Amino acid sequence: MTDSVVIKEVAARDGLQAQPKHLTLEQRQQLIEALAETGVPELEIGSFVSPKAVPQMAGTDVLAANLPAPAISYSALVPNMKGYDAAIGCGVKTLAIALAATEEMNQNNIRMSLEQTFAMGEDLMTRANNEGVSVHAYLAVAFECPYEGPVSPDVVLSQARQLMACKPARLVIADTIGAANPGAVRDLMKPLVEEFGADALGCHFHDTRAMAMANVYAALEVGVRQFDSSAGGLGGCPFAPGAKGNVATEDVVMLCEAMGYSTGIAMPRLLTAVELLSEFIGSPQGGRAHYWLSKNAA
Repeated sequence: MTDSVVIKEVAARDGLQAQPKHLTLEQRQQLIEALAETGVPELEIGSFVSPKAVPQMAGTDVLAANLPAPAISYSALVPNMKGYDAAIGCGVKTLAIALAATEEMNQNNIRMSLEQTFAMGEDLMTRANNEGVSVHAYLAVAFECPYEGPVSPDVVLSQARQLMACKPARLVIADTIGAANPGAVRDLMKPLVEEFGADALGCHFHDTRAMAMANVYAALEVGVRQFDSSAGGLGGCPFAPGAKGNVATEDVVMLCEAMGYSTGIAMPRLLTAVELLSEFIGSPQGGRAHYWLSKNAA
């Protein structure tokens, strides 16, 4: 156990990728610079996917060539080996891959079977280990699938063992559609922490059903100390239309700091980044405590 919490800021990728308003490269660059100044230890800058599939992420290679100087860990999402090659060619040394826990989610999301998706992920992680590249493996829809319904914890535990055999730098359990609850989080994450250790695990929560903060707390209680979050709560899942997106970074920082954990993130600078994001998106962004924090954060 540790008294610090590592937060991976994902607004510049997971936050932007589903937005109807596409930011310019200059705006994305400004956002990355503002987020880097908050003191967040990890920052996801974008994804190396087809611009036809996700036009919001076009030009991530340009951003990767112009990253701010702070000594933080920059990462990017890659969907396959082609994306891996593109990211490595731009100097990105921490990659994220997403593998869904169910057959139907894989088929509908990337047109691959569950078996094919895991085989691709295993090949990519094997290569990454040989080349000194860190991989964060995301196990998506780990609590509930929009097509198949609730996912058995036994299935997730089995898949986690399969992925951990490939030695990812981190295995991230993702509540992709925001269907988890604190009891389910506790029951799944506790045995994972006991088997693999907290340093190897992370959580990614969405606030679709207003339980993201409670789920962060439940994960903290069983030892998890690494979380994804998005400034202003920006983001959303295309499989849960109209749902609020990722858990807000400012809310997670507030919770952790109030409980005595250190995040290293400066709240005033984070709120400034949220203001910039609101300006770019054209609508107010902010977590559940944003109003209070804006009036009280020193």
